Amino acid sequence: MATGKNIRTYFEGKWHDGDVPVMRAADHGTWLGTTVFDGARFVNGLMPDLDLHCARVNRSAEALMITPTVSTEEMIAVTKEGLAKYDTGAAVYIRPMYWAIHGDATAIVPSAEETGFAICLEEIPFAAATATTTLGLTKFRRPVIDDAVVNAKAGCLYPNNARMLAEVRARGFSNALVADAMGNVAETATANVFMVKDGEVFTPIPNGTFLSGITRARHIANLRADGVKVHETVLTFDDFHGADEVFLSGNMAKVTPVTAFENTQYQVGPVTRQVREMYWDWAASTA
Repeated sequence: MATGKNIRTYFEGKWHDGDVPVMRAADHGTWLGTTVFDGARFVNGLMPDLDLHCARVNRSAEALMITPTVSTEEMIAVTKEGLAKYDTGAAVYIRPMYWAIHGDATAIVPSAEETGFAICLEEIPFAAATATTTLGLTKFRRPVIDDAVVNAKAGCLYPNNARMLAEVRARGFSNALVADAMGNVAETATANVFMVKDGEVFTPIPNGTFLSGITRARHIANLRADGVKVHETVLTFDDFHGADEVFLSGNMAKVTPVTAFENTQYQVGPVTRQVREMYWDWAASTA
């Protein structure tokens, strides 16, 4: 599925132009869903936290019992090589991926014998600074680690997210605010979530039901360095109805202000704008 344009694919040791085939019909990842990926961004010549995204895809592979075969350093070098053919002003989504190829005697458990690996680069526009989103409630919840590999960025988790999005979009919302198994707020269907109350920032505490994102951690660090109090804690849907500001944190757009949660309306507030400014100031300082 091509989301963007101007695609380049690294596969079997070299870069290819276009969206090339990389998986076979009998690959373990094709029919049993053993796939992991990560996502980083190239925006205006900047590649924020590329090293952390490359390292995480290796951890995700291990969580799914797939043997990672490319070091973080090698992955970074290959990615930079592929990006060299894009204009500096291009907005590119960087997606390293692993999948299992063989299984054990029962076919179910992935084998360490051979691992599929690819990197896909796609030009996908970066969201405008004025872009916002709305949130609705969904009956679907985030699983716990006893039920699913929530400690990995795994393809097999995303059908549940798709159910969440389809449900709330049918009611006119753009994204879903999702509960964990206990009924407290975990994240949205596509990103981590923050709320602001009386100038302080709150976000659901990582409890093993959702992936605590790299960009999420960067926002927390930037806010605390600027003297803003950030609380990782248990949050309810009522807490979000009482919030002054709400924003999402994810790799694709970094910061997305929320203007509504069900019938509760929000303004794009000063803390949300501050978070975005601090993120890009930090990214530029690491270039």
